[in-house]
Amino acid sequence: MYDYLFLDLDADPGTPPSRAYVEQVKARLPSIQAGGGEVLGLFTPQIGWVARQAALLVRWAPDAKARESEVRALMRGKALRVAQRGKLTPTLRPAPADQPEPGGIYVHRWFVVKTGDVAEFLQLSSQGWPDFEAKFDTKIFGLFTAERTSLDISGGVQRLLLITRYRDHGVWEASRDPSTEAMVAFRRRQLLTRDTWAASTLLSPIAT
Repeated sequence: MYDYLFLDLDADPGTPPSRAYVEQVKARLPSIQAGGGEVLGLFTPQIGWVARQAALLVRWAPDAKARESEVRALMRGKALRVAQRGKLTPTLRPAPADQPEPGGIYVHRWFVVKTGDVAEFLQLSSQGWPDFEAKFDTKIFGLFTAERTSLDISGGVQRLLLITRYRDHGVWEASRDPSTEAMVAFRRRQLLTRDTWAASTLLSPIAT
């Protein structure tokens, strides 16, 4: 299981907002790791988020007993204004040991689809990815379903988060080429999509 913490950070004037939070997370790494968790990285904004926003991605072992207490600790502190938690379940990717690759940009794209269309959405994603990754300097890190809110349930929808690494923004733009086999599958996938939005980010690995 994964936690996606979307953060509104705070900082002293002239200091990058993420710096103080990175130090806060580093201080907790031993207890997170001892509790069955793994911090995969902090994503900071390029396009689509304001400068003080970021997202922390944390992976947990199935039997991680410290998950709730550690997440609560990651969602408070002097470096934070507000934190929102999303519980994610991996679908086609990532595998349990997959790590985000350094460098490039990471695009976080949310999709909203009807619950009955999720299986077809995943099938079309799987169909398009091999051509997509072969033609462009890209790598799909993960496609996750988000824990459904009461609004999701009442609306009969499922939110999904796709995290993709591109070499740079030029590759992101070039990958929109409508003539590729991948885009044929992705256009059919778009017909299933009720809403979508994206932001590009930089990955900041957090190590001891």
